[in-house]
Amino acid sequence: MNPGHRAEPVDEVDRRIIAALQLNGRAPWSAIARWAGASETTVQRRFTALLERGLVRVVGVIDLDRTAAGSSMLVRIQAKPGTGWELAELLAAHPEARFLAVVTGTADLIVDFVAHDNDQLLRLLFTDLPGAGLIAGTESVAVIRTFTTAPAWDTGLLPDEAADDLRRSPTPAYERADWGRPPRAMGELERSVAEELARDGRLPISVLARRLGCSESGAARALDRLLTSHSVQFRTLVEPGVLGYGVEFMLWLSIHPGRLDAAGRQLAAHPGTKFLAAATGRFNLVGQMVLPAKADLFRYTDEVIGTLPGLHASDITLHLATLKRAWTPVGGFERPRA
Repeated sequence: MNPGHRAEPVDEVDRRIIAALQLNGRAPWSAIARWAGASETTVQRRFTALLERGLVRVVGVIDLDRTAAGSSMLVRIQAKPGTGWELAELLAAHPEARFLAVVTGTADLIVDFVAHDNDQLLRLLFTDLPGAGLIAGTESVAVIRTFTTAPAWDTGLLPDEAADDLRRSPTPAYERADWGRPPRAMGELERSVAEELARDGRLPISVLARRLGCSESGAARALDRLLTSHSVQFRTLVEPGVLGYGVEFMLWLSIHPGRLDAAGRQLAAHPGTKFLAAATGRFNLVGQMVLPAKADLFRYTDEVIGTLPGLHASDITLHLATLKRAWTPVGGFERPRA
Protein backbone atom coordinates (compact mmCIF):
# COMPACT_ATOMS: atom_id res chain seq x y z
CA MET A 1 0.00 0.00 0.00
CA ASN A 2 1.26 3.49 -0.79
CA PRO A 3 1.84 5.71 2.25
CA GLY A 4 -1.21 7.77 3.05
CA HIS A 5 -3.48 8.65 5.91
CA ARG A 6 -6.36 6.24 6.30
CA ALA A 7 -9.47 7.61 4.64
CA GLU A 8 -11.99 7.62 7.47
CA PRO A 9 -15.47 8.99 6.79
CA VAL A 10 -16.63 12.00 8.81
CA ASP A 11 -19.86 13.93 8.47
CA GLU A 12 -20.69 17.63 8.61
CA VAL A 13 -21.17 17.66 12.40
CA ASP A 14 -17.76 16.07 12.90
CA ARG A 15 -16.18 18.69 10.62
CA ARG A 16 -17.84 21.54 12.52
CA ILE A 17 -16.59 20.10 15.82
CA ILE A 18 -13.05 19.89 14.44
CA ALA A 19 -13.31 23.40 12.97
CA ALA A 20 -14.40 24.79 16.35
CA LEU A 21 -11.54 22.99 18.10
CA GLN A 22 -9.12 24.38 15.52
CA LEU A 23 -10.23 27.88 16.52
CA ASN A 24 -9.72 27.04 20.19
CA GLY A 25 -8.66 23.55 21.17
CA ARG A 26 -9.57 24.18 24.79
CA ALA A 27 -12.91 25.88 24.23
CA PRO A 28 -15.74 24.75 26.55
CA TRP A 29 -17.93 21.97 25.19
CA SER A 30 -20.91 24.32 25.41
CA ALA A 31 -19.25 26.77 22.98
CA ILE A 32 -18.20 23.99 20.62
CA ALA A 33 -21.74 22.57 20.69
CA ARG A 34 -23.17 25.97 19.80
CA TRP A 35 -21.13 26.18 16.59
CA ALA A 36 -21.40 22.48 15.79
CA GLY A 37 -25.18 22.64 15.90
CA ALA A 38 -25.45 19.69 18.30
CA SER A 39 -25.89 19.03 22.00
CA GLU A 40 -22.94 19.00 24.39
CA THR A 41 -23.43 15.27 24.95
CA THR A 42 -23.36 14.60 21.22
CA VAL A 43 -20.27 16.77 20.73
CA GLN A 44 -18.34 15.05 23.50
CA ARG A 45 -19.33 11.62 22.22
CA ARG A 46 -18.35 12.55 18.66
CA PHE A 47 -15.01 13.97 19.79
CA THR A 48 -14.21 10.81 21.75
CA ALA A 49 -15.00 8.71 18.67
CA LEU A 50 -12.77 10.90 16.47
CA LEU A 51 -10.01 10.65 19.06
CA GLU A 52 -10.27 6.85 19.27
CA ARG A 53 -10.15 6.59 15.47
CA GLY A 54 -6.96 8.65 15.45
CA LEU A 55 -8.50 11.41 13.34
CA VAL A 56 -8.11 14.32 15.73
CA ARG A 57 -6.05 15.28 18.74
CA VAL A 58 -5.67 18.51 20.71
CA VAL A 59 -2.23 19.39 22.05
CA GLY A 60 -0.69 22.41 23.73
CA VAL A 61 2.28 23.81 21.82
CA ILE A 62 4.91 26.22 23.11
CA ASP A 63 5.29 29.41 21.09
CA LEU A 64 9.02 29.67 20.37
CA ASP A 65 8.86 33.40 19.63
CA ARG A 66 7.47 34.24 23.08
CA THR A 67 9.48 31.84 25.23
CA ALA A 68 13.06 30.73 25.66
CA ALA A 69 12.18 27.22 24.46
CA GLY A 70 14.34 27.27 21.31
CA SER A 71 14.40 28.32 17.68
CA SER A 72 13.15 26.69 14.48
CA MET A 73 15.26 25.55 11.53
CA LEU A 74 13.48 24.26 8.42
CA VAL A 75 15.61 21.77 6.51
CA ARG A 76 15.02 20.67 2.91
CA ILE A 77 16.57 17.24 2.41
CA GLN A 78 17.40 15.28 -0.73
CA ALA A 79 17.65 11.56 0.02
CA LYS A 80 19.79 9.08 -1.84
CA PRO A 81 17.70 7.10 -4.35
CA GLY A 82 15.54 4.45 -2.72
CA THR A 83 16.22 5.61 0.86
CA GLY A 84 13.67 8.39 1.33
CA TRP A 85 11.15 6.54 3.47
CA GLU A 86 13.79 4.92 5.69
CA LEU A 87 15.37 8.33 6.22
CA ALA A 88 11.97 9.89 6.97
CA GLU A 89 11.29 7.33 9.72
CA LEU A 90 14.72 7.91 11.28
CA LEU A 91 14.33 11.68 11.31
CA ALA A 92 10.73 11.60 12.53
CA ALA A 93 11.86 9.63 15.58
CA HIS A 94 14.33 12.36 16.54
CA PRO A 95 13.05 14.31 19.59
CA GLU A 96 14.12 17.67 18.14
CA ALA A 97 12.05 17.11 14.97
CA ARG A 98 8.83 19.07 15.43
CA PHE A 99 7.45 18.42 11.94
CA LEU A 100 8.33 16.08 9.07
CA ALA A 101 6.76 15.62 5.65
CA VAL A 102 7.66 13.46 2.67
CA VAL A 103 7.32 15.71 -0.36
CA THR A 104 7.77 15.82 -4.10
CA GLY A 105 9.55 18.54 -6.03
CA THR A 106 13.04 19.96 -5.43
CA ALA A 107 13.29 18.18 -2.06
CA ASP A 108 12.33 14.74 -0.73
CA LEU A 109 11.79 15.60 2.93
CA ILE A 110 11.00 18.73 4.89
CA VAL A 111 11.96 18.70 8.57
CA ASP A 112 11.40 21.38 11.19
CA PHE A 113 14.08 21.03 13.86
CA VAL A 114 13.88 22.97 17.12
CA ALA A 115 17.18 23.59 18.92
CA HIS A 116 17.73 25.30 22.26
CA ASP A 117 20.97 26.99 21.22
CA ASN A 118 23.62 27.12 18.49
CA ASP A 119 25.64 24.27 20.02
CA GLN A 120 22.66 21.93 19.88
CA LEU A 121 21.86 23.02 16.35
CA LEU A 122 25.47 22.49 15.29
CA ARG A 123 25.47 18.95 16.68
CA LEU A 124 22.09 18.21 15.16
CA LEU A 125 22.92 19.35 11.64
CA PHE A 126 26.58 18.36 11.41
CA THR A 127 27.44 15.51 13.79
CA ASP A 128 24.32 13.82 15.20
CA LEU A 129 21.89 13.91 12.26
CA PRO A 130 20.14 10.51 12.04
CA GLY A 131 20.56 8.69 8.74
CA ALA A 132 23.35 10.98 7.55
CA GLY A 133 24.60 8.24 5.21
CA LEU A 134 21.24 8.27 3.40
CA ILE A 135 21.32 12.01 2.67
CA ALA A 136 22.41 13.38 -0.70
CA GLY A 137 22.04 17.06 0.20
CA THR A 138 20.42 19.57 2.56
CA GLU A 139 19.42 23.21 2.63
CA SER A 140 18.52 24.99 5.86
CA VAL A 141 16.58 28.18 6.56
CA ALA A 142 16.22 29.65 10.04
CA VAL A 143 12.83 31.08 11.03
CA ILE A 144 13.30 34.67 12.20
CA ARG A 145 9.74 36.05 12.45
CA THR A 146 6.34 34.40 12.30
CA PHE A 147 3.44 35.88 10.35
CA THR A 148 0.92 33.18 11.24
CA THR A 149 0.96 29.74 12.86
CA ALA A 150 -1.01 26.52 12.49
CA PRO A 151 -2.92 27.05 15.78
CA ALA A 152 -4.19 30.36 14.35
CA TRP A 153 -5.47 28.82 11.11
CA ASP A 154 -9.19 29.16 10.42
CA THR A 155 -10.50 26.20 8.43
CA GLY A 156 -13.24 28.35 6.88
CA LEU A 157 -15.89 25.77 7.77
CA LEU A 158 -17.62 28.01 10.33
CA PRO A 159 -18.96 31.58 10.09
CA ASP A 160 -16.54 34.43 10.77
CA GLU A 161 -18.30 35.10 14.05
CA ALA A 162 -17.08 31.75 15.39
CA ALA A 163 -13.48 32.97 15.61
CA ASP A 164 -14.53 36.07 17.56
CA ASP A 165 -16.54 33.91 19.94
CA LEU A 166 -14.06 31.09 20.51
CA ARG A 167 -10.63 32.71 20.41
CA ARG A 168 -9.02 34.52 23.33
CA SER A 169 -6.95 36.76 21.07
CA PRO A 170 -7.82 37.01 17.36
CA THR A 171 -4.94 39.42 16.65
CA PRO A 172 -2.69 37.95 13.92
CA ALA A 173 0.95 37.29 14.73
CA TYR A 174 2.18 39.96 12.32
CA GLU A 175 0.31 42.61 14.34
CA ARG A 176 2.20 41.78 17.54
CA ALA A 177 3.57 44.78 19.41
CA ASP A 178 6.24 42.88 21.35
CA TRP A 179 8.68 41.95 18.58
CA GLY A 180 12.21 42.59 19.75
CA ARG A 181 11.45 42.06 23.42
CA PRO A 182 13.39 39.30 25.20
CA PRO A 183 11.53 35.96 25.31
CA ARG A 184 9.69 35.13 28.51
CA ALA A 185 11.16 32.15 30.36
CA MET A 186 8.54 29.83 31.86
CA GLY A 187 8.51 29.04 35.56
CA GLU A 188 8.88 25.47 36.81
CA LEU A 189 5.14 24.92 37.34
CA GLU A 190 4.33 26.57 34.01
CA ARG A 191 6.77 24.28 32.22
CA SER A 192 5.22 21.23 33.89
CA VAL A 193 1.74 22.37 32.88
CA ALA A 194 2.92 22.89 29.29
CA GLU A 195 4.46 19.40 29.20
CA GLU A 196 1.21 17.78 30.36
CA LEU A 197 -0.85 19.79 27.86
CA ALA A 198 1.52 18.76 25.06
CA ARG A 199 0.17 15.24 25.56
CA ASP A 200 -3.49 16.21 26.01
CA GLY A 201 -4.53 19.79 25.42
CA ARG A 202 -8.02 19.27 26.86
CA LEU A 203 -6.82 17.85 30.17
CA PRO A 204 -9.14 19.13 32.94
CA ILE A 205 -7.60 21.38 35.59
CA SER A 206 -8.48 18.85 38.30
CA VAL A 207 -6.55 16.08 36.53
CA LEU A 208 -3.69 18.45 35.71
CA ALA A 209 -3.35 19.47 39.36
CA ARG A 210 -3.46 15.86 40.57
CA ARG A 211 -0.73 14.79 38.15
CA LEU A 212 1.51 17.70 39.12
CA GLY A 213 0.86 17.45 42.85
CA CYS A 214 -0.35 21.03 43.18
CA SER A 215 -3.61 22.78 43.98
CA GLU A 216 -6.23 23.29 41.29
CA SER A 217 -6.00 27.06 41.80
CA GLY A 218 -2.22 26.91 41.32
CA ALA A 219 -2.54 24.89 38.12
CA ALA A 220 -5.26 27.23 36.84
CA ARG A 221 -3.15 30.31 37.52
CA ALA A 222 -0.12 28.78 35.79
CA LEU A 223 -2.24 27.93 32.75
CA ASP A 224 -3.72 31.42 32.69
CA ARG A 225 -0.22 32.94 32.73
CA LEU A 226 0.78 30.75 29.80
CA LEU A 227 -2.30 31.75 27.81
CA THR A 228 -2.22 35.45 28.69
CA SER A 229 1.43 35.70 27.61
CA HIS A 230 0.66 33.58 24.51
CA SER A 231 3.45 31.24 25.60
CA VAL A 232 1.25 28.22 24.86
CA GLN A 233 -1.32 27.80 22.10
CA PHE A 234 -3.65 24.89 21.45
CA ARG A 235 -3.26 22.98 18.22
CA THR A 236 -5.91 20.65 16.83
CA LEU A 237 -4.07 17.97 14.88
CA VAL A 238 -6.07 16.70 11.93
CA GLU A 239 -5.10 15.77 8.41
CA PRO A 240 -6.35 18.43 5.93
CA GLY A 241 -8.11 15.79 3.82
CA VAL A 242 -10.54 15.14 6.68
CA LEU A 243 -11.67 18.76 6.36
CA GLY A 244 -11.96 18.68 2.58
CA TYR A 245 -8.51 20.00 1.67
CA GLY A 246 -7.07 17.58 -0.87
CA VAL A 247 -3.63 19.13 -1.32
CA GLU A 248 -1.06 20.34 1.22
CA PHE A 249 2.25 21.92 0.27
CA MET A 250 5.19 23.98 1.42
CA LEU A 251 5.74 27.28 -0.37
CA TRP A 252 9.29 28.66 -0.63
CA LEU A 253 9.60 32.27 -1.78
CA SER A 254 12.44 34.66 -2.52
CA ILE A 255 11.16 38.18 -1.81
CA HIS A 256 12.96 41.50 -2.17
CA PRO A 257 14.08 42.42 1.38
CA GLY A 258 12.29 45.75 1.24
CA ARG A 259 8.95 44.06 0.46
CA LEU A 260 9.20 41.12 2.85
CA ASP A 261 6.80 42.48 5.46
CA ALA A 262 4.21 43.50 2.87
CA ALA A 263 4.39 40.13 1.11
CA GLY A 264 4.16 38.27 4.41
CA ARG A 265 1.08 40.17 5.56
CA GLN A 266 -0.63 39.68 2.20
CA LEU A 267 0.02 35.94 2.09
CA ALA A 268 -0.81 35.40 5.78
CA ALA A 269 -4.32 36.71 5.11
CA HIS A 270 -5.01 34.02 2.49
CA PRO A 271 -7.44 31.38 3.85
CA GLY A 272 -5.20 28.52 2.70
CA THR A 273 -2.18 29.68 4.73
CA LYS A 274 -1.64 27.47 7.79
CA PHE A 275 1.86 28.69 8.65
CA LEU A 276 4.03 31.51 7.33
CA ALA A 277 7.37 32.86 8.51
CA ALA A 278 10.22 35.07 7.41
CA ALA A 279 13.49 33.13 7.21
CA THR A 280 17.15 33.36 6.33
CA GLY A 281 18.68 31.98 3.14
CA ARG A 282 17.61 32.18 -0.50
CA PHE A 283 14.03 31.47 0.54
CA ASN A 284 13.19 34.28 2.94
CA LEU A 285 9.43 33.63 3.15
CA VAL A 286 8.30 30.07 3.86
CA GLY A 287 4.79 28.76 4.33
CA GLN A 288 2.66 25.67 4.74
CA MET A 289 -0.54 25.81 2.67
CA VAL A 290 -3.68 23.84 1.86
CA LEU A 291 -6.09 23.95 -1.06
CA PRO A 292 -9.24 21.95 -1.89
CA ALA A 293 -7.66 20.18 -4.90
CA LYS A 294 -4.45 19.95 -6.89
CA ALA A 295 -6.27 21.59 -9.80
CA ASP A 296 -6.44 24.77 -7.68
CA LEU A 297 -2.65 25.09 -7.72
CA PHE A 298 -2.58 26.75 -11.14
CA ARG A 299 -4.88 29.56 -10.09
CA TYR A 300 -3.10 29.85 -6.77
CA THR A 301 0.25 30.22 -8.52
CA ASP A 302 -1.11 32.85 -10.88
CA GLU A 303 -3.41 34.86 -8.61
CA VAL A 304 -1.83 34.45 -5.16
CA ILE A 305 1.89 33.86 -5.60
CA GLY A 306 2.06 35.96 -8.76
CA THR A 307 0.60 39.05 -7.09
CA LEU A 308 2.98 39.14 -4.11
CA PRO A 309 5.05 42.33 -3.91
CA GLY A 310 8.81 41.96 -4.46
CA LEU A 311 8.63 38.34 -5.66
CA HIS A 312 11.85 37.08 -7.29
CA ALA A 313 11.33 33.30 -7.32
CA SER A 314 9.06 30.60 -5.91
CA ASP A 315 9.16 26.86 -5.30
CA ILE A 316 6.44 24.41 -4.25
CA THR A 317 7.00 21.05 -2.56
CA LEU A 318 3.84 18.94 -2.47
CA HIS A 319 3.17 16.77 0.59
CA LEU A 320 2.94 13.06 -0.09
CA ALA A 321 2.77 12.04 3.57
CA THR A 322 3.19 13.82 6.90
CA LEU A 323 4.82 11.71 9.61
CA LYS A 324 4.96 14.26 12.41
CA ARG A 325 3.12 17.44 13.42
CA ALA A 326 3.76 19.54 16.54
CA TRP A 327 6.16 16.88 17.89
CA THR A 328 3.33 14.33 17.57
CA PRO A 329 3.66 11.26 15.30
CA VAL A 330 0.94 11.00 12.67
CA GLY A 331 -0.55 7.51 12.38
CA GLY A 332 -1.92 5.68 9.38
CA PHE A 333 1.19 5.46 7.18
CA GLU A 334 3.11 2.40 6.09
CA ARG A 335 6.49 2.03 4.45
CA PRO A 336 6.02 1.78 0.67
CA ARG A 337 6.36 -1.75 -0.67
CA ALA A 338 8.42 -2.66 -3.67
